Amino acid sequence: MVEDGAGRTPEGTTDDGNPTARPGPAMTVTAGTAGALGTAGTDRAAGALGTAETAGTVAPQAGTGTRQAWAGLPWLVRSAVLWSACLVVVVAGLYLVGKVAVLLAPLAIALAVTFFLTALLDPVLLLLRRLRLPAALAALLTVLLLLGVLGGVGVLVWNLTASQFGELSQELDQGLQRSRDFVTSTLPVTDSQLDKLIQQARDGLGGSAPDPVGGARTVTEILGSVLLSLVLLFFLLKDGRSMWHWVLRRMTGPNRDVTAEAGRVGWRTLGAYSRGTMLIAAIDAIGIGLALVLLRVPLALPLALITFLGGFVPIIGATVAGAVAVLVALAAKGPAVALLALAAVITVQQVEGNLLEPLVMKRQVRLHPVVILVAVTAGTLIAGVAGAFVSVPITAVTYRVIDTVQRHRQDAAGRPPTTG
Repeated sequence: MVEDGAGRTPEGTTDDGNPTARPGPAMTVTAGTAGALGTAGTDRAAGALGTAETAGTVAPQAGTGTRQAWAGLPWLVRSAVLWSACLVVVVAGLYLVGKVAVLLAPLAIALAVTFFLTALLDPVLLLLRRLRLPAALAALLTVLLLLGVLGGVGVLVWNLTASQFGELSQELDQGLQRSRDFVTSTLPVTDSQLDKLIQQARDGLGGSAPDPVGGARTVTEILGSVLLSLVLLFFLLKDGRSMWHWVLRRMTGPNRDVTAEAGRVGWRTLGAYSRGTMLIAAIDAIGIGLALVLLRVPLALPLALITFLGGFVPIIGATVAGAVAVLVALAAKGPAVALLALAAVITVQQVEGNLLEPLVMKRQVRLHPVVILVAVTAGTLIAGVAGAFVSVPITAVTYRVIDTVQRHRQDAAGRPPTTG
């Protein structure tokens, strides 16, 4: 090997004298760049680690600070915030349900009436099925029986009181006039002030002039709802149980047992309510109608029919029907007979509310009067008279279903169920 004076091997040769490749400047630059990159990568990794450590230190402090701030609030403020949030969610849900119910009011009313009639007529269907009639024939006979009863009652009432219906408006006008005279003679109200109040009430109730197109559309909707209810009634009587079993077969686990029990309780509640309400309404109509006949008040049969229909709207319906009967008695027979009619109406309603309703309705379908009033008012605002009729049974069934689901959850959690 040839060395220069400094003891270094000349470039281009190896130890044995063979030529070799001269190291280029690229290799020198690459080594320097690698060092620089290594240093920069180390700095970046250290910076990233420092950032991660800083973030990991700050985040728990922020979360802890929020929790400490929430825990530092008085318990009354925290309860108010939580209850306000829950109230907002509940009100928003009820608003959406109400909007959907208003948009689909004819369909919703038809379905509610159909379920009500199905629960009412279910014992008749079961009786026909025990006679080994086919399901379709038994359902058809049940629907025809309903139509026959309604048609027969309507024809009977019309034949007995057709001549008196024309006098009903006159009797009511006379009753209003006597009531007006009583008010102006006993209270510090003049005739002009009373006329002004009556005109304001008429303007508020009447609104605009009657719309023929709107009236025709309303009649069409009512007829369509009636036909739809009859068709749905036939199919529910014929295939209702098989439909329910089909729904249960699609469920598995504990949800199936809860759904089956809730369905049985809801259907039993609806049936008891429908049959009990019809029985109580019939007793009210017979009692008040008999009192009006004994007092020789005209239009006793139509007033009894109004009382029967009003019995399907708890509290409000009976009150309105009794007020109409007393007003007609006042117009036809004077204040003495009107007071006797009022006493008869109050007596019948007290016997019904305190004795018959607890016996007929039983505990499982009874609701608090406040709940009934709210349900009837909401049903009236949503769908008018039809909504008032169906609001209470819907509320009763919903309450019993929710109560049944809650009891199942408490049993599953091992807690003793609350008595409701």
